[in-house]
Amino acid sequence: MKLEVLVVPVSDVDRAKAFYESIGFRMDIDYVGDNDFRVVQFTPPGSECSIIVGAGITTAAPGSCDGLQLVVADIEAARAELVERGIEVSEVFHDVGGVFHHAGSEGRASGPDPERSDYGSFVSFSDPDGNGWLIQEITTRLPGR
Repeated sequence: MKLEVLVVPVSDVDRAKAFYESIGFRMDIDYVGDNDFRVVQFTPPGSECSIIVGAGITTAAPGSCDGLQLVVADIEAARAELVERGIEVSEVFHDVGGVFHHAGSEGRASGPDPERSDYGSFVSFSDPDGNGWLIQEITTRLPGR
């Protein structure tokens, strides 16, 4: 099985569409159906998994996704690109306790992982509805990935 699509609940489809296009996600489809039904699918650069925003596609509250995660080889370059695109993004951080991160900002230490360990450095940002995204730096994957 492969994870193919994640539904991201939003309140304003056009605003979400503009946001995800502005951060470089490729728009795959913008389908408008009957009765205010709309599906807009985006794929992040280099990803095989897409996201869908829209109207009439989920009962989840707009902004209720947290911890959506993207992976890059260079966390500082990814942050700089988002800043260039006008996105409010956190400073680079790592978790004081190890590889992953705690929810919210608990356990965050400023700067990349001191050893630049794979899976150890992050930045975070949110879409206009507050759906929370993390970008994690990985240069060498664990075996089996």
